[in-house]
Formats: sequence, structure tokens, C-alpha cells
Amino acid sequence: MNLQRACPCGLPTTYDACCGRLHDGAAQAATAEELMRSRYSAYAVGNLDYVFRTWHPRTRPDDLSPDPGLTWTGLSILDTSAGGPDDETGEVEFIATFRNHGTPGQLHERSRFLRRTTRWLYLDGDLT
Repeated sequence: MNLQRACPCGLPTTYDACCGRLHDGAAQAATAEELMRSRYSAYAVGNLDYVFRTWHPRTRPDDLSPDPGLTWTGLSILDTSAGGPDDETGEVEFIATFRNHGTPGQLHERSRFLRRTTRWLYLDGDLT
């Protein structure tokens, strides 16, 4: 994998300086938005283990299976509520675009996050 490429999360930096450092365990997400961006990037690069590890155990599925026909193509953060370094909960509204077997689509969700000790976790979300 070329780690000097742009990060899939859309921030103007490289993958290894942005979400890659979270994926490989060199750092933890400091905010709910940073976790949201890193989870999107994990889906985009096929790192479903990271997605699983950052999902709250109470709400995560038993298994995550890749969809070989799905390619994530972009992320837009629309709104955040709380979720800062000193918060215990947070929400992030986003639109993630994709191509599914060549057909474009989008996922629009308001996600809820909570912090357990020092780690942010994805709890659940509402599709809009």
C-alpha cells in the first residue's frame, strides 16, 4: 500500500500521517470526528478489523464481511455535536459516497459515539 497517498477521509494529508497511524495502533482517536474519519478510511482501505475493534461491543455485529463490489469514494462531515477530547459522548453527521458494482450511491448517517476510558467507540447511528 502506498502510504504517501492522500488519506481517504478527505483531510489534506497523507494516509500514514492521518488515519493510517490509528489503523496500525500508533495513536488513538482524540475526538468522535477523528474516529468517524478513521472508520470511514478503514472501510475504504479494507481494514475491517479496525472497524470491528472501534465498534462498541454492545452494538457491533458478530462478523464483518467485505463486499468486493463496494468502493468507497468520498466522505463529507456535515455536523458534529460534542465528541471533543474532554467529552464522554458525541455525534457526527456525515455523507459517505460509494460505488456498488459500478452504481453510485451514498450513506447519510448521524452516528453516535461514546468514550470508554480513553478510547472513542462507535455506538450506533440513524440513517437519514
